[in-house]
Amino acid sequence: MKKITSILVIFLLSIVVVLAQESHDSEIEEGKKLVESKMSCDKLSNEQLEAIGDYYMEQMHPGEAHEIMDNMMGGEGSESLKQVHINMARRIYCNENIYIGYGMMGSGGMMNMMGRGMMGNYPASYDYSNYGYWNIFWILLLAAVIFLVVWIIHRFGIKKTASETPLNISRKRFAKGEITKKEFEDMKKDLGE
Repeated sequence: MKKITSILVIFLLSIVVVLAQESHDSEIEEGKKLVESKMSCDKLSNEQLEAIGDYYMEQMHPGEAHEIMDNMMGGEGSESLKQVHINMARRIYCNENIYIGYGMMGSGGMMNMMGRGMMGNYPASYDYSNYGYWNIFWILLLAAVIFLVVWIIHRFGIKKTASETPLNISRKRFAKGEITKKEFEDMKKDLGE
């Protein structure tokens, strides 16, 4: 029963991880569609600008690097990250001269020592067309990890407790009167005890 519960918990956690990734990917895809639509900036809402900024962040820092950058700017769901994405869209897509981010991304920070900064003047067509392959890689990696965990649980997780040994079963049967003392001694001898 514990084995089935463990497998079920691992399976459910993997589904949650995949769904969270798909949600983030759909926002990036929405941003890409908005960029390709070439819609005027004055017609875009803050949510659409945020999706565009998130798309540009993925293009500049694909995969795990994007997640690291998001965490540096406040983390998923934070108001500061939302504002960074909006400002990034306004700077890159709308071509506004606007402050992009917080901390090391902002004015006077470490990035300005390098010249125009990491979030500077990237063209709107800056694109990594293979970012979808990373999704397949992560799904396969997740499946491999789940398989490995299930195999380890199956291989090493099922151990007989002390009460389930043949000698203890024989002792219980002798105590209940199901077998005689001679039968018990013979079984004990056969088991090498």
